[in-house]
Amino acid sequence: MSTDAKNTKIYYNPRCSKCRLSLELLNEQGIEPDVIEYLNDTPDHATIEQILDMLGIQPRDLMRTGESIYKELDLDNKDLSRTELIDIMITHPILIERPIVIQNGKAVIGRPPEKILDIIK
Repeated sequence: MSTDAKNTKIYYNPRCSKCRLSLELLNEQGIEPDVIEYLNDTPDHATIEQILDMLGIQPRDLMRTGESIYKELDLDNKDLSRTELIDIMITHPILIERPIVIQNGKAVIGRPPEKILDIIK
């Protein structure tokens, strides 16, 4: 296994077909990533900030806007700060888009799963 493979993480939900396909794709590339089931092992504030920076997106762009909790909490509210949105993702990790693959300081959301090939080559 290459050094790169040892430094690969996937934020994963086993019930998500895109997560399962992304993990399978990584394995096909000879990569056995550190699998983080983020619903049980939720990333902290600093980790979410790092992921957002690596992805080059804002917190709302990392949120699953179709989840009922998104509407219930009125997360379209433009008055919510970056910190508040990140804190809400920590409290309700189901809102975090998935899968997220990280390798060597780069990150990608595996939608579609083939997008992960962009950072693992």
